Amino acid sequence: MKNVVVTGGAGFIGANFIHLLFEDPSFDGTVVNIDKLTYAGNPDNLTSVEQEFGQKRYFFQQLDICDQKVLQDIFRQHRPDTIVNFAAESHVDRSIDNPLEFIQTNVLGTGTLLYTAHKYFKELADADKQSFRFHHVSTDEVYGSLGEEGLFEESTPYDPSSPYSASKAGSDHLVRAWKRTFGLPTLITNCSNNYGPYQFPEKLIPLTILNCLAGKPLPVYGQGLNVRDWLYVTDHCEAIKLVIEQGTTGETYNIGGHNEITNIEIVRTICRILDQLTPSIDGHPYETFITFVTDRPGHDLRYAIDASKISRELGWTPRETFATGIRKTVQWYLDNREWWTKIQEKKYNQERLGLNS
Repeated sequence: MKNVVVTGGAGFIGANFIHLLFEDPSFDGTVVNIDKLTYAGNPDNLTSVEQEFGQKRYFFQQLDICDQKVLQDIFRQHRPDTIVNFAAESHVDRSIDNPLEFIQTNVLGTGTLLYTAHKYFKELADADKQSFRFHHVSTDEVYGSLGEEGLFEESTPYDPSSPYSASKAGSDHLVRAWKRTFGLPTLITNCSNNYGPYQFPEKLIPLTILNCLAGKPLPVYGQGLNVRDWLYVTDHCEAIKLVIEQGTTGETYNIGGHNEITNIEIVRTICRILDQLTPSIDGHPYETFITFVTDRPGHDLRYAIDASKISRELGWTPRETFATGIRKTVQWYLDNREWWTKIQEKKYNQERLGLNS
């Protein structure tokens, strides 16, 4: 990778990926960050990158990926050899409230990006075509729900349950179609639940942390028995980088953290860590704030990734266990109060979403 276009780079995973690139001594190229700056896009996620590399090796463009003309201009100006597509509406609860927004960005936006990338790709010299990669970042939610046993493999049939997962499934199919029909060198990764620094506080882990600190109830859907495989965001970004550099075009790679945990145990773990690091004002254990609430519609029971392909073919395994990753995450939110208090003041104050069933 020399000249990289990252879409959705002001979001949670995209921002962590950009940080990873610039922290790598072997990367001496440029990054163009294209982000619409919806509610979850946050330029503060990349303040340090902007300060050190802005207008030299890092460029930001506020843009909707559905804008084909401006995308085309950016590609011709910056001459990318790699496009990494993180841009997506990504919260299941919000997809219940506003499903058409998810179809617009995740399906039409990905289609527009593919169309524009292919037009650009056709203009490249043969040697440049050999090194070009279009990497699409997707989710394990496209596979649907598992029972108590089994794992999602790359060959698992798609069976999405929510407007979010259905829109991501549609975008995956488009990426494969552009490879098979037009020969665009594409790669897809499907990941399990991410957590770590810069995650917007509507998601379970940061929401739990911030509600604890505010002395608010800790809402848990149903009985909290839904199971997810948890992946520390830096592990995920390292896997993406490896797939781009060494993966086989046209292939899909599942990325998982090997950490199957119920939602209730996630919340209890965070409570226990915070009891140690910053006890509640009234002295009560944070677990006493747990409140079970009505489950959301279409809530899949269990996700679990079989990541043996990326381990076997590319040698990737996650560095963090959940125990190490969650403690790092809790500490990051304690150390970066200014970052999340800005979000609370302007965008989101931990209200419940996804009630429009």
